[in-house]
Amino acid sequence: MAPGIRLVQKVSSTRVFAKIAPHVVPAMDRTVHRLTRGKVLLSAQMLPGVILTARGAKSGLPRRTPLACMPEESGSWILVGSNFGRPGHPAWTGNLIAHPDAEVSWRGQDIAVRARLLEGEERAAAWDAALKFWPPYAAYQSRVEREIRLFRLERRHSGGSQKTP
Repeated sequence: MAPGIRLVQKVSSTRVFAKIAPHVVPAMDRTVHRLTRGKVLLSAQMLPGVILTARGAKSGLPRRTPLACMPEESGSWILVGSNFGRPGHPAWTGNLIAHPDAEVSWRGQDIAVRARLLEGEERAAAWDAALKFWPPYAAYQSRVEREIRLFRLERRHSGGSQKTP
């Protein structure tokens, strides 16, 4: 592993990062993603990332959230609701529970997906893979009493166009 990545992992495991990052990283990602017409996510230079568009749990309005993801060989993605190790589940996880049909922007392509909250053995296997993929998730989990939610996003195959939910 490159020394730069180890440094980023160490910094991203800190409480200071957890306080600052949620306010800075998503705003930067949304701006750069918009300016590059969906081709670039700054945070994806360290971890793969998607822009998730899901309907708000209460409002039903589309909510766009830049997120790190763990791509799987099957073409699906794992999303980790770590909230940078802060208390409370991130809002996007509640949105996916309420409205599992969503869309991701992945490498400039909009893809219709269905989200599934992982539980039991399936969650345990995904969590182990996530810890190997990005070890700071362990630090995030150690700081919170809640179990970090994991979702698998699988492509939806519909007959029509893939519009934003």
